[in-house]
Amino acid sequence: MTHVFHRQAQPTPPVAVAGEGPYVLDASGRRYLDASGGAAVSCLGHSDGAVRAAMKAQIDSIAYAHTGFFTSWAAEALADELIGGAPPGMARIYYTSGGSEAVETALKMARQYFVETGRPERRRFIARRQSYHGNTLGALSVGGNSMRRAPFDPLLMPAAHIEPCNLYRDRLPDESEEAYGIRVADELEHALLGLGPETVAGFVCETVVGATGGVVPPARGYFKRVREICDRHGILFIADEVMCGMGRCGTLHAIDQEGAAPDLMCVAKGLAAGYQPIGAVFVSSRVFGAFGQRGAAFLNGHTFMGHPVACAAALATQRTIRERDLLANVRAMGVLLRDGLRSRLADHPYVGDIRGRGLFIGVELVADRATKAPFAPTARLHAAIKARAMDNGLICYPGGGTVDGVGGDHVLLAPPYIVTAEHVAEIVDRLSRSIDQAIDGIA
Repeated sequence: MTHVFHRQAQPTPPVAVAGEGPYVLDASGRRYLDASGGAAVSCLGHSDGAVRAAMKAQIDSIAYAHTGFFTSWAAEALADELIGGAPPGMARIYYTSGGSEAVETALKMARQYFVETGRPERRRFIARRQSYHGNTLGALSVGGNSMRRAPFDPLLMPAAHIEPCNLYRDRLPDESEEAYGIRVADELEHALLGLGPETVAGFVCETVVGATGGVVPPARGYFKRVREICDRHGILFIADEVMCGMGRCGTLHAIDQEGAAPDLMCVAKGLAAGYQPIGAVFVSSRVFGAFGQRGAAFLNGHTFMGHPVACAAALATQRTIRERDLLANVRAMGVLLRDGLRSRLADHPYVGDIRGRGLFIGVELVADRATKAPFAPTARLHAAIKARAMDNGLICYPGGGTVDGVGGDHVLLAPPYIVTAEHVAEIVDRLSRSIDQAIDGIA
């Protein structure tokens, strides 16, 4: 019996009772290797002493102070830490309680920026199909996950959606990576011209697409062209790094690898490694200037934003990543994991693509490798893989609708930054067995 309204009405999930490094233990004594960090959250594993100590110290000092009255040393120190490693041009940090809230905040901030600067006609947003930006209504509106949007369509604000940047599925046979990236980025300009650029406030996209597309990195040159187009038409570039950011892709920010900087950037999942709920919006000096120079209040706010304990947890997380040079391990173990998966699965008849950056990796399943045709959605292969993986003591993050929101299956991997070569071998073995078992079960 349970009175909790769980994500799925049935069955009730196992009860997690303890964490040991990259492992989670349930109430029955079963032990699971967390190869996805939950949902790319637990980047330091489940028992980091430094983060727990920082949280306790903050609670012993002061647990909560409303940001309408006070700031806190934890919030100030965390902002200093984040701006110290931010993309060029970033000046301020606006705190939220999670990723959806961060995206919602960025949309509102972009809109008010244009109101404050005397351009209230800029009210529209452009995003991409096969993207995900959160579950609040504004974030869902710019998101391109058709399955998640469908029940709530009547409640969503209008937003334009252009094609995603997906090398595996959409590059032409004779097209270079750079040519493809520029071609698909130019769809942004076509959309702008169709809508009227003077009516558009911003372009929103994931730097590396996460759960909807199954870890889809951008083509070389894509974001440089996006930045050029945004600058040419005076719109804001909003980077969603809620899942792919804060070290997950091997650099502190995924956009650091693209030679382009956004105007607003949303982070959350890896910010405090799951030890507390927290998100943030990085705000460029250009955007902040519309508020700071005019003394304007940003018409937004949430009760738990800038929570001192959450900020203390995030600060300890970020300092641990930096001081232990864990990004070097992310890069090294990421190569090892991709190589291990390719060695085991590259010739698998039902594995179409293995892709990713750092410890952010996707495996796309297909019914036919030659045509890239997906399995029938009714087979629910992704759900079968998740179930078999749990049976095998592995937590991974499979998803459906990979191709068009209906068809397609993938598995997302995002293990903690502390994993070793032994953990990587364990992930490769357990996932490979789980995929084979799931396919055998639906064949």
